[in-house]
Amino acid sequence: MAEAAAGPLKVWLEREGALLRLRLARPKANLCDAEMIAALHAAFDAHRGAPGLRGVLLDAEGPHFSFGASVEEHLAERCAGMLASLHALILAMAGYPAPILVAVRGQCLGGGLEVALAGGPIFAAPGAAFGQPEIKLGVFAPAASCLLPWRVSAVAAEDLLWSGRTIDAACAHAIGLVQQRADDPEAAALAYFDEHLAPRSAAALACAVAAARAPRLRELRERLAEVERLYLDRLMSTHDANEGLAAFIAKRPPVWEHR
Repeated sequence: MAEAAAGPLKVWLEREGALLRLRLARPKANLCDAEMIAALHAAFDAHRGAPGLRGVLLDAEGPHFSFGASVEEHLAERCAGMLASLHALILAMAGYPAPILVAVRGQCLGGGLEVALAGGPIFAAPGAAFGQPEIKLGVFAPAASCLLPWRVSAVAAEDLLWSGRTIDAACAHAIGLVQQRADDPEAAALAYFDEHLAPRSAAALACAVAAARAPRLRELRERLAEVERLYLDRLMSTHDANEGLAAFIAKRPPVWEHR
């Protein structure tokens, strides 16, 4: 039973406090906007260091995990705050002292995929779809530029980031983005938790997570700062970034000037 509903997020503990459940609860889009990001960050902070916590399961209500971030929050006058809050959440998740499992149904795009990438193993339904479509709007995906190479080859990461194409669960599994395909990804994630994490020491798991991720976490802090500056100082000064976002909001094709 949900212990709290922090705005668009449902939060509860189960398995006698061993598993934190987080559920995006604003279907069908489950946008990772400022409100969702703040709710996720607050939930992770509230349970960080909880005695006996051996894992987190992040999933979503409705047919889709997340359509991504709010395009309006990417506009020039708002994107600095949006990036700062999203990247703070990404760092909190990447350095969390318990494994974060992610169960995905339907579309997992843009900022939604960036949040999923900051966690641990992804369990996906056969109909799940993954992509970073930001390039189609004349922008790029800062966090995914740092996180995708953790999961997949440089070639596969660049393909997704530069093309903006969406791939299905089978392709995502083949390139290593998805750990397991399952008709019921939540059940598969719970089964993984029960077999592989629940029997372990929470203290040992916290140290194991830190040991495995420490070098990448240090790099992630530096890289996020770099790509954030690139996004704000260079990209958002271009005509095409502002045109692409405006065109999306106006529901018209963008007119690129390549500058």
